[in-house]
Amino acid sequence: MSETVAEMIPATADLSQLREIAAGCTACGLYKTGTQTVFGEGAPRAQILFVGEQPGDKEDLAGRPFVGPAGRLLDGALEEAGIDRTTVYVTNVVKHFKWEPRGKRRIHKKPNAAEITACKPWLEAEIDRVDPQVVVALGATAAQALLGRSFRVSKQRGQFVEWPAPGGRLVTATVHPSSILRAPDDERDAQLTEFTRDLTLVAKELEG
Repeated sequence: MSETVAEMIPATADLSQLREIAAGCTACGLYKTGTQTVFGEGAPRAQILFVGEQPGDKEDLAGRPFVGPAGRLLDGALEEAGIDRTTVYVTNVVKHFKWEPRGKRRIHKKPNAAEITACKPWLEAEIDRVDPQVVVALGATAAQALLGRSFRVSKQRGQFVEWPAPGGRLVTATVHPSSILRAPDDERDAQLTEFTRDLTLVAKELEG
């Protein structure tokens, strides 16, 4: 855990206060290139908490998670799975957009281990405050941040494992919706079907 971030987080801070404090986070260098901190949002006592890798270009500009193309795909899949987006909490492991220029575009760049470690206390605090029954990792970065670097989404997606920290909650992983958007046209529908099936399993797990 990054001591810099850990020292910024009062034990009594609620989600709203955490969001305000995180807005000034300088624990890693990404604050220099990101437009703003993109903190999580959603139901403050959600049963399901979704964790992605980092905000994208649209999220960086809006200051909100999952509002771009990947977020719209997630919304549609949640609806198909019978999960109301307004009842869940969505966030990312890393709270600033890491990118590299390509012409006039800002292209996503994968955060490194130091950046993930520096930002992880924010995620841990969010999970603690929301106290969900199920945490859903979207993609490899989120899954490995939560469950260790040996976790493989390709082999273990859809499986439910016990949260390694106290709390009695479950963790499961699936792909990040952005990976579906990047898939070849002739594979995208099948991948979306699999993704929706994973979310349906989460809904059924909550139903008992």
